[in-house]
Amino acid sequence: MKTVNTCGQRHYSPLIPAMKAICEAAEGEQLEIIMDDSLAFNDLKEYLSEQQIGFREIYNGEQLTLQFIPSPRP
Repeated sequence: MKTVNTCGQRHYSPLIPAMKAICEAAEGEQLEIIMDDSLAFNDLKEYLSEQQIGFREIYNGEQLTLQFIPSPRP
C-alpha cells in the first residue's frame, strides 16, 4: 500500500499530491491518502465516486483517510 500524507500542506492544494499518486499508481496498487483539509477530502471522495472507485473512509481526530485501488487505465 502506498501512503500519501498531505497533512499540513499549505503551499498548494492537498489534491495535487493525491492526484499525482493516483496517476502514478501501479495497476492493482492500493493507495492511502491522509488529509487534514475537509474540503479537499470531500472533493477527492466526490471524484472517486464519479469514477466509480470504491473507497474506505477512516476518521482519526483531525486526520481524514481514504483507502482505495485506482481503476485500471486502458
